[in-house]
Amino acid sequence: MCTRKISFLLGLCILCITATAQRNMQKVEVKLSPWQKNGALLQLPDDYGTSNKRYPLIIFLHGKSKSGNDLEKLTLEGIPYWLDKGAKIDAVNPVDHQTYKFIFVAPQAPSWGLAPAAVNEVLNDVISRYRIDTTRIYITGYSAGGWATVMAITDNAKLTKRFAAAVPMSPASIDEANLLHFKMVADAGLHCWYFAGSNELHFLENSQRYIDSTNKYQPGLTKLSNHGQRHCCWKEFYDPHFKENGMNIYQWMLQYQLPAKPTKKKA
Repeated sequence: MCTRKISFLLGLCILCITATAQRNMQKVEVKLSPWQKNGALLQLPDDYGTSNKRYPLIIFLHGKSKSGNDLEKLTLEGIPYWLDKGAKIDAVNPVDHQTYKFIFVAPQAPSWGLAPAAVNEVLNDVISRYRIDTTRIYITGYSAGGWATVMAITDNAKLTKRFAAAVPMSPASIDEANLLHFKMVADAGLHCWYFAGSNELHFLENSQRYIDSTNKYQPGLTKLSNHGQRHCCWKEFYDPHFKENGMNIYQWMLQYQLPAKPTKKKA
């Protein structure tokens, strides 16, 4: 009888922990370099513990004011805001019409935003720890996080080719050297959905410049949503209910998938 009670209580505890985890993201540490770690928010799918599946990954990069070592700040905008509110961000892929659940990771930069090397290190770290479908890695961020997103996809071809799609919102100005690297984006066939407003002219001009730099090599990979507003509205655009042409950003990203790497044959 005692054993049954313990089993029942243990099961109840597991259910409670699972429910809490789905509302409040886990606080974890991720590697930013071989010798540096910083905090991050992590959300695993609700069936992660009961399946052997691999899941698409969305890496979310915050704006400048959310940098530091207080992870609670990340929940004020973007994807962490909605996950903290208990939103369920699953999406139907318009290509195969299947519903996908995501792994979300939101690393916190010590200052400003994450450099490409740090983004690459975060990817290596989370891929080594969680079951991630490496053909479906997506990157997005706003303001300084938009800068970090565009910097990551234009830093080196190896890193560019890790991403299946990118969604930079109101990106700050990237380094001049990176402006010469949009051929990497074109060569990788990397689709990008930019957001910027006509009342944040500098960020709109940045977005258009990055789009033009991509189109120079390969037209048709980019799109721009000019929302006509100021430097704002990242709750709105990351809301899974926000759609343009019938798709939210999560559905849009799922359209794109990298080719699966061939399995090595045993000798």
